[in-house]
Amino acid sequence: MVPSELPLGALAPSDGRLPLSAAVGSDARDLGMYVHVPFCRVRCGYCDFNTYTATELRGARQVDYADEALDEVRLAGRVLADLGAAPRTLSTVFFGGGTPTLLPARDLGRMLSGIREEFGLAAEAEVTTEANPDSVDERYLEELAAAGFTRVSFGMQSAVPHVLATLERTHDPARIPDVVAAARNVGLDVSLDLIYGTPGESLDDWKRSLEHAIQQRPDHLSAYALIVEDGTKLARQIRRGEVGSPDDDLEADMYELANDMLAEGGFGWYEVSNWSTSREHRSRHNLSYWTGQDWWGIGPGAHSHVGGVRWWNVKHPAAYASRLAQSESPAAGREVLDDETRRMERILLETRIRNGLPIDVLSPTSRHVVAELIADELVNAEAALRGRVVLTVRGRLLADAVVRRLTD
Repeated sequence: MVPSELPLGALAPSDGRLPLSAAVGSDARDLGMYVHVPFCRVRCGYCDFNTYTATELRGARQVDYADEALDEVRLAGRVLADLGAAPRTLSTVFFGGGTPTLLPARDLGRMLSGIREEFGLAAEAEVTTEANPDSVDERYLEELAAAGFTRVSFGMQSAVPHVLATLERTHDPARIPDVVAAARNVGLDVSLDLIYGTPGESLDDWKRSLEHAIQQRPDHLSAYALIVEDGTKLARQIRRGEVGSPDDDLEADMYELANDMLAEGGFGWYEVSNWSTSREHRSRHNLSYWTGQDWWGIGPGAHSHVGGVRWWNVKHPAAYASRLAQSESPAAGREVLDDETRRMERILLETRIRNGLPIDVLSPTSRHVVAELIADELVNAEAALRGRVVLTVRGRLLADAVVRRLTD
């Protein structure tokens, strides 16, 4: 997912070239690719991602998007070749949005084929697309599998109609078993995405959604607390008193319920908001973000990171297409991260995962804080003795506070 607001940064060069520092150590890092498909049939009231409905495109066309994205794929190949980084095939490819499956399956397949031709895919590469349950059928999924996709992530969000209505999700929850079965039939791994803490959602509602999700036996499940972003329709509804605000205590109860039910259902947590049935079914693409690997983000507003250089593309599809039509990089800005910033970001990200953060990454002062976090039941004592900071369930609930204490 790509946020609607871009960060501030330095201007990016029009040819997209990267500083030579980005090549340092590249042979020890994986390379992945994220493809942002910024189209949605309707805009959900809580959504703050860089997405556009048909009436918002103003000069851009969905039918042209695959060719435009492939132009950036070829640009990425040239830039990385000119950089002199170690040649790397892609370990993961992830199509997100928006709703990638609003495009014809042949367009997604054509983009993947172009990515494969430009970079190559590693053996057993993970290739995922997000999908709304009402945007695919078995024939569509069969085309994806034939094109080389290995995994589909369905935006289930909830099994309760009034919760979906508040979120302005359009699918029928009864469709979830059908699309999961269809994906299984064509050989795709399945992930389900859930949201908890929607205004008006009770603990029983959330339990019902979890039960429904677990019954489908997906390989992977994500559960995210609803964040009310400024500027969204939902934020305006809350401000006017039309719906209530999310309840932090209730959200904590919902998280603990999810963790308990998923554990009983055979899912193990591996990141604060993510569970899988086995190590093999963890999202390798998302793990690459959390462990500081390299990735190139294709599409309007997409973010990239290679060797400590982070950049982001122009937001609107028309501006994105215009840049590429002129053989220019669509990058709007970038920043080169210094060693201390990279260390701080490593603390922020690796404390969230099951493998944890090596304690020796911390400053001497912060290492003493670990003992306090153990006493507060926020960090696992046994893992700390092995030299790693691993969050307890309580620590996962207060992950941001733990990071603040480790970085103060």
